[in-house]
Amino acid sequence: MIEYLQKGGLLMWPILACSIISIAVFGERLFYLHRATIHVGEFLKGLANLIKRRNFAEALHESAGTPGPVARVIHAAIIRHDLPRSELREIVQEAGQLEVPKLERFLGVLATLAYLAPLLGLLGTVAGIIEAFGIITSNGGYATVTELSGGIYKSLLTTAAGLVVATPTFVAYSYLSSRVNSERNNISSGGC
Repeated sequence: MIEYLQKGGLLMWPILACSIISIAVFGERLFYLHRATIHVGEFLKGLANLIKRRNFAEALHESAGTPGPVARVIHAAIIRHDLPRSELREIVQEAGQLEVPKLERFLGVLATLAYLAPLLGLLGTVAGIIEAFGIITSNGGYATVTELSGGIYKSLLTTAAGLVVATPTFVAYSYLSSRVNSERNNISSGGC
């Protein structure tokens, strides 16, 4: 791998940085979303039973002890259970709106890295081709295949590296976006 980094030139280092950051962001978001995931139907059914029995203290305890955005939104509503239904609906909407940025945290970074990595690879391609043509120019319009191969090799390495980083990063972004949308739907269904 070090050999590829050296032969690919300076642009391989930012591509490597994109890879490392992508892995870190994906791992952090995956861990966060895993911890935030609950069985919404069972959770709501259990709370509904407690609320029907007017056991608000136990409902508060259950919602406070359950991780995730749905539980926090429901908790905000239970705290103010004595308010009229219209005001409760507003509280739930506000609490839900506060949870969405937490879910979407760093997704923009992943999207940016998925777009940036192939652009860096393309820039490396251009740099490698410029190097190859520089060799031709310095040799009076002639160059051997061996002389040209270094620039072309650099071009191909950076292109491949950019695509190798971008493809799984985009897949990770798409996967996490679908998980966030699922949680957002859970928040909406939990708040109705």
